Amino acid sequence: MKAEEIFVYYAPELKTVEDELLAIFDSATVLIPIIGKHIINGGGKRIRPLFLLMASDLCGYRGKDRALFGAIIEAIHTASLLHDDVIDEAETRRGKTSAHKIWGNHVVVLVGDYLYSNSLRLAVSKQNQKIMETLSEATTRMTEGEILQLNKTGDPSITLDDYYKIISAKTGILISAACRIGAVLAGQTDEVEKALAEFGLKTGIAFQLADDILDYIALQDDLGKKLGKDLEEGKITMPMIHLLKVAPSAEKLEVIKIIEETAGSGCTKITAAKRKANLKRITSLFVKYNAIEESFEIARGLVEEAKSKLSLLPDSDSKRAILAMADYTLQRRK
Repeated sequence: MKAEEIFVYYAPELKTVEDELLAIFDSATVLIPIIGKHIINGGGKRIRPLFLLMASDLCGYRGKDRALFGAIIEAIHTASLLHDDVIDEAETRRGKTSAHKIWGNHVVVLVGDYLYSNSLRLAVSKQNQKIMETLSEATTRMTEGEILQLNKTGDPSITLDDYYKIISAKTGILISAACRIGAVLAGQTDEVEKALAEFGLKTGIAFQLADDILDYIALQDDLGKKLGKDLEEGKITMPMIHLLKVAPSAEKLEVIKIIEETAGSGCTKITAAKRKANLKRITSLFVKYNAIEESFEIARGLVEEAKSKLSLLPDSDSKRAILAMADYTLQRRK
């Protein structure tokens, strides 16, 4: 089963998810739905609600609440992106001007807060304790991960454990929540809930790891952000961690110097040409020390670990679909 076929199959229901998402933006304060339309019209594959829909199919639930909870998951994700763009001073999001560049930081941060609170309000109205616990844990972990990432910005001494904590919170935990909610809606056993939660967590970590790799190798039109943006923002990701680990002392010191002068406050002190030269040097070192392929190999291992978590469930079209979407996390390099 191909990812393209899965997207086509779920397209009608993902449109329902988008309608529910637009309703979460509904407010008498007219600026909130205006910003909502700007964001929703910006596109996106709706990966997180898609995993919720697939998980609920796998577990035998096709009720209307899955579209609502898919929208709640996507609203929480969108709120985190709004806050991230303000923190990162991002110019664009998915190829469009970032919301905060149009309406200002203060408004967009508050709209993000509104999305969090309104999403959780809707979830509470469904009176499902397990789902509320899942969503509460996810939003708490996401905030913790963002703070840890800020604390580690431009820090070449970041550990692999710190990096995994960041990407688990940044992406893994919400995909995990989406998958678990699919099982909860179906009234599945704790064992199945746990299996889907672990599947989602490892798939989400692999998804973010692949995204971090693509930051250095993908075309801007494919990724929706300019090449090497993580380096400019001082985000030390897997390829850089690998490079710092294997490079000899002289080149390691060179990499550290590039990080210090390219990221954070140092970024304003160098020219665009120098930043471009720094990125070119880093990518050449990635090639020399096989950092990209080694990072992809780690992501491949995570996907295989994720897929193994669903071994307790019988084979079915739904299972083949959700496993294929786990593989899709790596196919995005093409």
